[in-house]
Amino acid sequence: MSLNLFDLSGRRALITGSSQGIGFALAKGLQDAGAEVVLNGRDAGKLQAAAETLGGAIHTLPFDATDHDAVRAAVDGFEAETGAIDILVNNAGMQHRTPLEDFPADAFERLMQTNIASVFHVGQACARHMIGRSQGKIINIASVQTALARPGIAPYTMTKGAVANLTKGMATDWAKHGLQCNGLAPGYFDTPLNAALVADAEFSAWLEKRTPAGRWGKVEELVGTCIFLASNASSFVNGTTVFVDGGITASL
Repeated sequence: MSLNLFDLSGRRALITGSSQGIGFALAKGLQDAGAEVVLNGRDAGKLQAAAETLGGAIHTLPFDATDHDAVRAAVDGFEAETGAIDILVNNAGMQHRTPLEDFPADAFERLMQTNIASVFHVGQACARHMIGRSQGKIINIASVQTALARPGIAPYTMTKGAVANLTKGMATDWAKHGLQCNGLAPGYFDTPLNAALVADAEFSAWLEKRTPAGRWGKVEELVGTCIFLASNASSFVNGTTVFVDGGITASL
């Protein structure tokens, strides 16, 4: 049956930044599709709590996704001791809102490390093993800001544009080894990262008018696209970024 193309049974998925928000929702969705899930974050306590909430055969792998050596040690160690990471979701990210003329240099550097460098570090560490097996799935979480800008978040917009181009580069280098590397770009979703915007009645009213769907997205609405990109259903999809945004990037 065609639905078998979406079955993730027997595969193992590592999701960075997955103790809450979009990462946690994607972890649950991949688990529901049959994957064995590996949760990642820097806080081991939060990861354990998330694992207990999910239940089942859950692994936790605490490491700082911005630390190249720590990433390599964690991924290599997991592969040696537990088994293959078949699917990687590079979800770790952060936001900082300040007018560009006042944007702090240290916040700029943190954004680059968290939103761009982590995708390189974890992507490379996992791909080294995937290449040896001639198969693997890498899904990099981009953003509606991959295509659009708003006041006060110019460096964040820069980082998410870079994620889309790094995704193209991954596909260009690694497709010949049997890997599919794609991006998933959420629009405006009700998450802890957007808590300040969700609480802003004026912004929410603007967003509802600006988005053709007329509302905030629910994190569960990202799951179907993630399963598609993680599964055999996307075996010839490579280097693209799929926008899940209620139509906001399609409409003026």
